[in-house]
Amino acid sequence: MEINNILSKIEENVAKVMIGKQEVTKRLLASLAAGGHVLLEDVPGTGKTVLARALAKSMGCRFERVQFTPDLLPSDVTGLSFFNQEKGVFTFKEGPVFTNILLADEINRATPRTQSSLLECMAEGQVTVDGETRILEAPFFVIATQNPVETIGCFPLPEAQLDRFIMKISMGGLSASQEREMVDRFIHAEPLAEIDAVCSAGEIRELQAVCRQVYVHDDLRDYIVALVQATRKNRAGVSPRGTLALLRASQGYALVQGRDYIVPEDIKEVAHDVLCHRLIGEFDDIQKSSIVTGILNSIELPTEDWKAR
Repeated sequence: MEINNILSKIEENVAKVMIGKQEVTKRLLASLAAGGHVLLEDVPGTGKTVLARALAKSMGCRFERVQFTPDLLPSDVTGLSFFNQEKGVFTFKEGPVFTNILLADEINRATPRTQSSLLECMAEGQVTVDGETRILEAPFFVIATQNPVETIGCFPLPEAQLDRFIMKISMGGLSASQEREMVDRFIHAEPLAEIDAVCSAGEIRELQAVCRQVYVHDDLRDYIVALVQATRKNRAGVSPRGTLALLRASQGYALVQGRDYIVPEDIKEVAHDVLCHRLIGEFDDIQKSSIVTGILNSIELPTEDWKAR
């Protein structure tokens, strides 16, 4: 399948820069294929920004980075209208959101007002400024990063903002051998500067169209609904948007695995990344993970041939 070749080329290109992050890269690609957005969360120095830039450089798409700070204004992200004295009219100046891949670096350092400037574009692929709506060119993919350990000068993302991310992914650490490999690779070179694009924006649009056609067996559709319904019994209910996010993420992950149909393992693989950050209530990350694990263990799956008949 040509689409699988595109995904493999991107994954191999990113691996030239990132070491030991194959599974994180697969989830990032699954989210891209699904047409969603990703929140990368981990302590400083784990490669969140480098991973985002490596993915962007692997695709022939426009890329913009916004460093989120407390003094950043919504108009700094979306753009603004200003009076052009030469022409005597108001002219709209596009903000960095008018791109294909937007890196929202340290998003939780901006105020809630500025964070909310991404709500419309992430959910609807458009931006409304001064009463005029402008459509963003597809693909539009937001990769946001945040550091979970810092609280001074940070503003936790509200539930409405978190719900816009199809997955929340942790980078994880490196083993001793992986860290040594990193030292050897970077000691005389800068791999990020050396990689080139391996696909075009048009191929990414095709990838996203194909993802919607990944087959989902009726029993697996019921399973997805059962998982989400079970979260609501814990008074931490995932929203209907979360149901669709689990469906799309499972389709995207199946595509990354080289299949045009999903299997139960696809759903289980992405369930924590899709559902945990959507749980409502005073739960920490460990408790949320425990809730999702309990739900996955409590709901049985029938044995079927999951391919389309």
